[in-house]
Amino acid sequence: MRVRRCAVLWLEPREVAHFELERLLAGDTGVVSRVQWFAHAPQLSAPVEIDADDAALLGSLSPTDWVPATPLREAHGAARVRNLLQAGLLVGSTKPWAAPRETDERFRGQYWHGLAATLHAASRWDGIDAAGEVEEAGLLTAEGLREAYGAPPPMLHECGDARARVDLPRAQRTALDDLLDARATCRNFDTEKPLPLAQLSQVLERAFAARGMVHGADDFDVLKKASPSGGALHPTECYLIARKVEGLAPGLYHYRPVDHALQPLPLDEAAVLANAGRHADAQGMDALEYLSWIAVGGQQWFADAPVLCVLAPRFVRNYWKYRNHPKAYRVCILDIGHLSQTFLLSATELGLGSYVTAAINEADLERAFGLTHWIDGPLAICGLGPRASTMQTYELDPNRRAWPR
Repeated sequence: MRVRRCAVLWLEPREVAHFELERLLAGDTGVVSRVQWFAHAPQLSAPVEIDADDAALLGSLSPTDWVPATPLREAHGAARVRNLLQAGLLVGSTKPWAAPRETDERFRGQYWHGLAATLHAASRWDGIDAAGEVEEAGLLTAEGLREAYGAPPPMLHECGDARARVDLPRAQRTALDDLLDARATCRNFDTEKPLPLAQLSQVLERAFAARGMVHGADDFDVLKKASPSGGALHPTECYLIARKVEGLAPGLYHYRPVDHALQPLPLDEAAVLANAGRHADAQGMDALEYLSWIAVGGQQWFADAPVLCVLAPRFVRNYWKYRNHPKAYRVCILDIGHLSQTFLLSATELGLGSYVTAAINEADLERAFGLTHWIDGPLAICGLGPRASTMQTYELDPNRRAWPR
């Protein structure tokens, strides 16, 4: 058998601390720290804990050149080589290692930039109640943040000589200014009032639908949408968690931008609820309620939206053109920003509440929609629905348009 290192690997020396009572009783602090190595490979679901000898072995191997396994076993031990193969950090050429080898080869075919892929994989959440953690830490309010972290950096950035400033003429107000001033992140949805299907359709069409198509070359058609996209590639897909929409069965959907249609997707209720027991706030929720809640990291004010739109780029679209490019992942993030702004303004025009959040549990969404994080992973969620008549959760609304005095 021959082996090589997996396509992308980042070795992290991390300081890990634990408490020992004996050290405390001996007059020490009781906190004992040590450096532990972790191996990050983007195609794996989580970092792998390794030791220094593992790190040395992995660091000595090429991700492209195959070498015989026998000398490695003799030099480093058969058990060590086998463990690294089982972890997916080493790739084997023989049949017993076919599955991890195929995963590695498929990842190579995505043409990810290595550091971008590692960042994307390492920043994903799985089952995190972010809202609960923030509340427990006392960071829900501006006062709490100020007390915990001190004064923030200045609101305005001063640069250059103030005496040399050039005052610019103010624009004449138009309907666009009114729309921009009215946009505000909604944290108070009417949980009883369903969203009309026609309003959902209008927002989806303006934010995500194809508004034109150009035939570039054989097997290469280019869409035009309301928002710009790097390389005109438009990699972002919209997946819906529909909870309360008139004329639409609750469930999961995929939006088709050319057809302007919703494709129903299966909902595995048992799989969605498999991890619900670890959250006290999730007790009694059905599968769709729990998925909405965990999707936005326990932010109930966002989970209350009748529709949650999960924005998940198909990364291969961008890396097909920008192969191993350090900017391609950044372009995918910009894509989400453009689409979400169009989404929010379209919702505001209809008098609806809306939001965008990146505080999401990507792994839970990937399992629910059958996605793979390095192929078509979620980056953000936009929510949509009628506003509540009263403000129960504080909102920032400086222009007093959402909540007039």
